[in-house]
Amino acid sequence: MSISVADFPQVWQKPSFEELLASLQLLRTDPPIWNSSTSRKIILETYQNTTQFRREVSAYLSSIIKSNLGWIQDDDEKEALWDEASRRFSERCGRACMGEITRSWPFESQAASPFELIIREPSIIGDCLGLKTWGSSYLLAQSLDQIARNSLSHLLDPGRSNPSLDVLELGSGTGLLGMAAAAIWETNVVLSDLPSIMPNLAHNIDVNRSTIETLGGTVDSGALTWGSDDGNAEQFDGKNQFKIILVADPLYDDEHPELLSSAIHAHLMADKDARVVIMAPRRDLTTKKLVERFLSTVARGDLGLAVLEEHVLVGEDDWDEDGGNSEVECWWAILGSKSL
Repeated sequence: MSISVADFPQVWQKPSFEELLASLQLLRTDPPIWNSSTSRKIILETYQNTTQFRREVSAYLSSIIKSNLGWIQDDDEKEALWDEASRRFSERCGRACMGEITRSWPFESQAASPFELIIREPSIIGDCLGLKTWGSSYLLAQSLDQIARNSLSHLLDPGRSNPSLDVLELGSGTGLLGMAAAAIWETNVVLSDLPSIMPNLAHNIDVNRSTIETLGGTVDSGALTWGSDDGNAEQFDGKNQFKIILVADPLYDDEHPELLSSAIHAHLMADKDARVVIMAPRRDLTTKKLVERFLSTVARGDLGLAVLEEHVLVGEDDWDEDGGNSEVECWWAILGSKSL
């Protein structure tokens, strides 16, 4: 049934709090669960066109926000109405302010039954890159089964539980890669990111925990700031305790090569079998140079990390300026110590 704001109680009629609140809730646009292959452009267009009478809805919301609602005596009720109307506005304001997105990401593995991970990406405010699911994380996650059988066969036994092997993901973001590793590798994975990213990461872990545990994996998480010991979770008090470190799309700022290198040297086990699995999109000359700087920096120190193997895959990012998908070349490599 179509919704027409002409049938809603109007401000000039001085409706009750309950009537206005009910009307605002009818205009709510809950985010659906999108397929992983759906481009952000389509998602954005859907958000912008879900309401048949968009201009009328905007005018209706504006009338409530601008009104002092003088006939409503309770100040808390007024605030509730203004907040609700503002949320309805934000749901219709395009990529930067649109409501949260939830997408399902399918996986297939020779060792496990097909499964899906449900990932929430909150409404984007500012440039919080850790709240977006980047194409490289899914591309690397889809390669985890093959990596286990080839590059990490000395550590992982595909198809069997690997409970004693702790894996750390650095810069987990929305958690897609780390949770996929826990499920596919049937092992424990610790997901980490900045404190501001952790609430959404914790939410995604809770949503997918039963799926991961059914497949034989477990997931833990904690705040971890690269290059700093302040505010980090207790599980990172010990150093060099992880035999595998995972990281996807970590290099997009001038400081990142050194910071990522310091985090790897702090947490990778000093063992000849320990490995780093890294994927970095080479979007432009700048990102290519960041990869080169990282390799140069991570090679220094007692671990003496070097590239044991490297590959290139082509994937898609869906965060270009027009909301569409863009093809991106993704370099990925296995790093290990040549000095131990």
